[in-house]
Amino acid sequence: MDPANALILNVDDNDGARYAKTRILQHAGYQVAEAENGSDALAFVMSQLPDLVLLDVKLPDINGIEVCRRIKSSPASAMVLVLQTSAALTGRADKIRGLEGGADNYLAAPIEADELLANVTALLRLRRTQAALHESEERFRQMAENINDVFWTFSFPERTLQYVSNAYETIWQRSLADLCEHPNSWFDGIHAEDRERVHASFNQFIATTPYDEQYRIVQPDGTIRWVRDRCFPIKDGADRMYRIARITSDISEEKNAERMLKQADLHKDEFLATLAHELRNPLGPIRNAVALMQRAPPTEIALQEKARAIISRQVNHLARLVDDLLDVARISKGKITLRLEPIEVEDFIGAAIETARPFIDSRDHTLDIVLPERKIRVMGDLVRLSQGINNLLHNAAKYTPSGGRISLQVEQAGDETLKIIVQDNGIGISPERMTEIFSLFTQGESAPDRAQDGLGIGLSLVKRLVELHDGMIYADSAGKGQGSTFTVELPVLKQDAVA
Repeated sequence: MDPANALILNVDDNDGARYAKTRILQHAGYQVAEAENGSDALAFVMSQLPDLVLLDVKLPDINGIEVCRRIKSSPASAMVLVLQTSAALTGRADKIRGLEGGADNYLAAPIEADELLANVTALLRLRRTQAALHESEERFRQMAENINDVFWTFSFPERTLQYVSNAYETIWQRSLADLCEHPNSWFDGIHAEDRERVHASFNQFIATTPYDEQYRIVQPDGTIRWVRDRCFPIKDGADRMYRIARITSDISEEKNAERMLKQADLHKDEFLATLAHELRNPLGPIRNAVALMQRAPPTEIALQEKARAIISRQVNHLARLVDDLLDVARISKGKITLRLEPIEVEDFIGAAIETARPFIDSRDHTLDIVLPERKIRVMGDLVRLSQGINNLLHNAAKYTPSGGRISLQVEQAGDETLKIIVQDNGIGISPERMTEIFSLFTQGESAPDRAQDGLGIGLSLVKRLVELHDGMIYADSAGKGQGSTFTVELPVLKQDAVA
């Protein structure tokens, strides 16, 4: 510390002794203030916070040891250095009392100038070091308390917990107070399947053995969070490890993204296999029909007509597959354009029923239809809404064994919402499939008659079309064999919004 920047309070009721010490310090370049008694000294310390107090033990009002105790006991002045001084022939007990009272050092008269300056310089150097350490610790504390990761420090080799940041409570959902009382309780929050591995790995950590683990935390409410846990050695000047620093990061989002990528990759493989299968299915009948037409004489009109019907039916099936693929691609790239206009609900519902009816009838299903008595309008694209409802009806017929029952119910819920409910008594949806039923390339369970053809993009397409109309769709099923219910909600067009 530059002497010119250091302020020293010289406290002594002896004018001559006080003057001598002040001159020595000023000659060395220090700023010096003076006080003749303990009360003035305390008032000065509290108002000016000098860097060091040169404090004589014997004062006329308050004993110097008491003055020192008060300085050190106040949080505001605890960092002020105190160099206690006393008259000659001071006993060993007096020095001990002075140091126990909080003095940073103790000098007994007679005090030589170089001895005084050497002690003052050493104490101020100590203050500078302490201030730098305190500032460093404060920066560390603020950093640790304002990041989302948990920061820990442990002693080494004992592995005694020394510090943990507040983020522990966020990730573990357990209190810091409990952790401080039971330092190893953080193990209790680890998933039972991961706990033994993490415990062994953490306890084996040394400077040459890395600790980098990923495991699950089970919060008190049952929520599972994934974390990445790493330890780093802290070494002293002799390159000896004396402390362990540890950082725990919440990687739940990364794990979820990783899981979704794996599922997408799996769905992609399933889709490619399904696509190859679905494209081959109509090609076989088309090839056979063409061969039949080539072999049959032109006079065989009935045979020619049968072959043409097979080709037409299978080409329509191919066209439907390609159209679905193109629609999904357009929506995914944001290239689909809706022709929005006020439309009657019964118009797009009727168009959907008309399109789906042949397939429903071909499977001997009964279709029950319940429409609202009064007219309801929505702002939408008639073709796209009809396509969405047709897909739901087609899906219900496909996943319901022959001779089943399908219902289509349209109702208004409140003043602003239209509900379209498609229900069947088919094969249902298992709970594990329910969470991904609207995902791209996801197909449902197999029906007993294996009637379900398609690429697994129908429900994903419906969901995207509904969302483009500011609506939502959700599914419900009691499980396998219990049928399924799909509900579409669309905003009702207010009557005063239509000319």
